[in-house]
Amino acid sequence: MATLQSIKYVPSREGGPRLQVLDQLKIPLETVYVDVTSVQDGWDVIHSMRVRGAPAIAIVGVLSLAVEMRGAGPWVSALKCAEFVESRLRHLVTARPTAVNMGEAAKRLTAHAHNLATKPRATAESVHAGVLAEIEDFLKRDIADNKAIGEAGAAAILARCPPGKKVAVVTHCNTGSLATAGYGTALGIIRSLHSRGRLAHVYCTETRPYNQGSRLTAYELVYEKIPATLVTDSMVAALMRETDIDAVVVGADRVVANGDTANKIGTYQLSIVAKHHGVPFYVAAPRTSIDTTLPSGSAIEIEYRPPEELHYVQGHRVSAPGIGGWNPAFDVAPASLITAIVTEVGVFSCGGGADYDLKNKLPKAKL
Repeated sequence: MATLQSIKYVPSREGGPRLQVLDQLKIPLETVYVDVTSVQDGWDVIHSMRVRGAPAIAIVGVLSLAVEMRGAGPWVSALKCAEFVESRLRHLVTARPTAVNMGEAAKRLTAHAHNLATKPRATAESVHAGVLAEIEDFLKRDIADNKAIGEAGAAAILARCPPGKKVAVVTHCNTGSLATAGYGTALGIIRSLHSRGRLAHVYCTETRPYNQGSRLTAYELVYEKIPATLVTDSMVAALMRETDIDAVVVGADRVVANGDTANKIGTYQLSIVAKHHGVPFYVAAPRTSIDTTLPSGSAIEIEYRPPEELHYVQGHRVSAPGIGGWNPAFDVAPASLITAIVTEVGVFSCGGGADYDLKNKLPKAKL
């Protein structure tokens, strides 16, 4: 069965660029696609969490630039076109600062635009065309990277298990087709296990306060007929005591040089519970989610969301009027609690330590 399509993009060669995104705030009750016609539209759907998941944020961000550029200009020079690209990308990065993918995409695309602008006989039109081609390649690379992560992660989990055993896995938040261009990172690993016939069951946490697990991950698992059960965030310790769990797999919004990982709030406590019960804890992250410029998790900027997200669910108040609210969107799981980080270029054991540096482990490539 085909995976859910969270991003609908018509490329330039087919009459585009045109972009629609699935409004994830309406799932699972409605399936509604929203038109994105400008960078500001892209910023709005990212900031409001109608689009979420670090890879999807970057994809939607750069595609919104592609759509805006179709109606922008004409620019008086190649340099002015490159400067336009840089300024619009800078704005997109401010929509949600914790996820590193948008920032990395912005840096790479800005550098690409300026490189194009400095070529002999460069024109605004040649810069525009070169930027558009690079943006449209983001989609293809993301899906291929996700599938590579899925296969590598499945192999790593199964290597720890007896031959032929079907595994039970816990996952947190949403890391599937709805959080990427397609297939998923942590949920991609689960898909790969399922396709191999080696998945016994998935337990997905509801992921308060935005309920990405109960609304989105559960939606994907039911859609693809993957055997799964929903649990509250506070049930995981009891689940691990009562049930044979083989692995925890989560995604990442930012992995830093020492392996510390920022992910959806609740990931830190999940890593503690897994360590206590001896359950391997895997982080699934494309290289674009790895930020080796930061030495440790203490340097990660954590986004804080409005407290109203705690107090209201689908417009209905669920807390006592007058109570305060503290609402960090992310927390940081320390490398010492992480078994391995699964990327599209391999699985890197973690565990922390003063000398651990992902920069020395990853293949030499542009992140």
